[in-house]
Amino acid sequence: MTRTWILVAESSRAKIYATENRTAIPEEVEDIVHPEGRLHEGDLVTDKPGNDPGSVGQGPHVLDDKVSATRQEHIEFAKELAERLEAGRTSGRFDRLAIAAPPAFLGLLREKLSREVKEKVFREIDKNLVRLPPEELRNYVWD
Repeated sequence: MTRTWILVAESSRAKIYATENRTAIPEEVEDIVHPEGRLHEGDLVTDKPGNDPGSVGQGPHVLDDKVSATRQEHIEFAKELAERLEAGRTSGRFDRLAIAAPPAFLGLLREKLSREVKEKVFREIDKNLVRLPPEELRNYVWD
């Protein structure tokens, strides 16, 4: 019997569903909330970027991070989800995996998944389906 997991995710919430076959309604395994993913940059960063007076002739300029605090939170959540999927894989809780997420977050997830988990992925859906009822979700996974 093949056990399929379906991960639906966005930057602040994810759900993992399990199903035995394409006709069964997926059952929720886990609901994961990451409230920091909804915060705005100003809520995540307490200071303004640092200033550098510059060398002679260049003038002052602002020191800025290459990755915004908001994006960093999204990266951290993608990493957390990848770790949960890895744990599910190593414990044999699923044989196949479908992932649904908005395009930008789907890209972050791809970067964080282990090679072994990537090999289990049979379907990627670049849409936010987190709020979709499970009976409708199966239509996206097996259309």
